[in-house]
Amino acid sequence: MKRILIRLVVFLLLVGLGWAVWYGYARWNASRAEHCETLTLYGNVEIHQVDLAFRVAGRIEDMFKNEGDTVRPGDTLARLDARPYQDEVRRAEANLAMQEATLAKLEAGYRPEEIGQALAALEEGRAAEDNARRNYERVRKLRTGGGVSQQNLEDARAAWQAAAARLDAAQKQYDLVKSGFRVEDITAQKAAVEAALAALDTARTALADTVLIAPEGGVTLTKARERGAVVQAGQTVYTVSLTQPVYIRAFVPQPDLGLIRPGAAVRVAVDAVPGKTYPGRVGFVSPTAEFTPKSVETREVRNDLVFRIRILADDPDNVLRQGMPVTITLEPAPAGDGAS
Repeated sequence: MKRILIRLVVFLLLVGLGWAVWYGYARWNASRAEHCETLTLYGNVEIHQVDLAFRVAGRIEDMFKNEGDTVRPGDTLARLDARPYQDEVRRAEANLAMQEATLAKLEAGYRPEEIGQALAALEEGRAAEDNARRNYERVRKLRTGGGVSQQNLEDARAAWQAAAARLDAAQKQYDLVKSGFRVEDITAQKAAVEAALAALDTARTALADTVLIAPEGGVTLTKARERGAVVQAGQTVYTVSLTQPVYIRAFVPQPDLGLIRPGAAVRVAVDAVPGKTYPGRVGFVSPTAEFTPKSVETREVRNDLVFRIRILADDPDNVLRQGMPVTITLEPAPAGDGAS
């Protein structure tokens, strides 16, 4: 009787263990199936627009787009009166040419004619100094014999000293023109040429900035100025809504965050085109929660946290408009795969 009772207990334990294993597997399988269900999110097409302005001031001469016009990358939107900036370019070009000519003169040194003139002046100075010295010697001997006065001797000495000074100046001038200009002068002039070149580049850039070019494709939302208006640098002339690429902003509840991964494929549906979806992919998942302050992250509301995601959508039909509500569906990977 005792053995039968023991066998019955063992049998009941085995049955209970089997039921527990079956129940656990069923719960795991149901959870796995639940995670593999299609996840549906709701969001809006993000608004992307840019205010376009001239980088220089001036009077608007032409405007080529109106509100609602399609804009392609590189399109000319408006143009300023360029004459003042053209004058600046010509002035900068003339200044650069002058500085370059001065540098060429310094690097080439003095002309042979100038060197010849300096040599002739040096020879003339030598002859004059030699004559003044000879005259002084003659007068000095005469003074010794009493033939001339002391004043005559002083005048001869002064004339000799003046001739010697002129000879020294002529010698220095000849040495200067023969050796050319100083290295410091050439270096300074090279810097002046670089400054003139930079000024020319600045003037040309300002001239190019009198034309307003569209950086991206889109649609003109606002035409803020009219032809003839005088604008300052940075004042908005056009506001353009950028149509490409199309970004969608959506929010994922905290429990489903592990199901979303960057690069995941999604389908985007809009009310304007019933029954049709557009492909897209998850491009960004916010690392921080939104809308729930840190101070209320209690156990009761912890699961209400949401995280912002950005989706890059393909829009071949050009139906996705900025601000439009959309429905996003995706097949998320199991939670374990989403973490990888």
